[in-house]
Amino acid sequence: MTQIKFSIVITTYNRLSFLKRAIESALAQTVPCEVVVADDCSSDDTENYLRSLGSRITYHRNPKNMGHAASVNAGVQVASGDWIKPVDDDDYLDPNCIREMMRAIALRREAVICSCQAAQVDVDRVEISRTRRTGPGQAFYIPQADIHYGMLLEQIPFGTPIQVAFRRDAFIQSGGWDSSLDANFDDIDSWLRIAQFGDAIFINKCLAYRTVWPGGYNQKFSLQKRLETNILIKEKIYALVNEQHRGLIPEIEAIRAYVKLHWSLVALKQKAYLSCLKFLFPAGLSPQAWKLLIEAIIFRQKQPAWLQKSIDNNLLVMAKMYALANEKHRAALPNLQHFQSYMKLRGGWVACKQGKLLTAVQLALPAVSSPAAWKLVIKSVLSAQENDKQIAIRKFVLIDI
Repeated sequence: MTQIKFSIVITTYNRLSFLKRAIESALAQTVPCEVVVADDCSSDDTENYLRSLGSRITYHRNPKNMGHAASVNAGVQVASGDWIKPVDDDDYLDPNCIREMMRAIALRREAVICSCQAAQVDVDRVEISRTRRTGPGQAFYIPQADIHYGMLLEQIPFGTPIQVAFRRDAFIQSGGWDSSLDANFDDIDSWLRIAQFGDAIFINKCLAYRTVWPGGYNQKFSLQKRLETNILIKEKIYALVNEQHRGLIPEIEAIRAYVKLHWSLVALKQKAYLSCLKFLFPAGLSPQAWKLLIEAIIFRQKQPAWLQKSIDNNLLVMAKMYALANEKHRAALPNLQHFQSYMKLRGGWVACKQGKLLTAVQLALPAVSSPAAWKLVIKSVLSAQENDKQIAIRKFVLIDI
């Protein structure tokens, strides 16, 4: 951990009250890190405040208003850390955010991008919602060859900037943020390009807070513009999917139709009925697009807290029993990761029997790629027909932190 240097890069423009909170959260980190503030030529009292902080921060001010993406690029150029943690001025970090990311990264030096859970809060810091868990355990990595495949099918979402950290050299090599997308999928566009250069790490802990309010950057774009850019991003990801997964992905036209269905639902929720109808046809005539939409909805469902707690407890007990097994039986035992996958499949079966089909699918997905786990399941509970289930992402690899 001590060999990893982090820089927190905060971008800001005329939002001093929010900015102070973001800077406080950066300076309060439980491990030392550089704090850089990239000011997009604010016209309020931002400059005076930042200069009053002296050496506690590194201050960069754009010569003119250049936009959010350009400010991110400028902040990264000024930063000296090996890893960059971007922060928008209206968001803030948990005190242990950088420490937890350092711990995970230290165990997977091939990683170039790291993401965590985040809570969505209102302007009074009251939690509204929380991003879902992704994959198994407290932390895991995905090999580079599997990342774009998972991104295309929306099963490994990196999330907004407050959730993500990236390696500085990979960011620079990727070309930085694209100002033509300014604040409209410019973050996702950056993640997919950074992911060309190494593995991805996901941490299932809430380490960041994103403020949801009318002044957010993404609120200034129309539904039509966001739909068009979303399709553009999907096309970019599609082109980067590793050859080994090419035979498993839908046609690009089905992907485009799926995105239109998704945004038709967003429009419906916002009572933009004309936009809803416009997006729905002819995309709604594609059976494959509907299949992708249903699969995405299923994957986003959260399992009940009691079931997750039960599975976590079973995994803990299983790990203790495994550690106590007599040496003469060790050679005959599958490894602990196979046991963990087995318990997740068991949890999925319990949910299925209780009629919680969405939960059953979510629990089974991370574990279903383990042949050894299936062998254990077949011996104990599940029938052989469940061996036909398939996982979209084939390599969730646990990291013990």
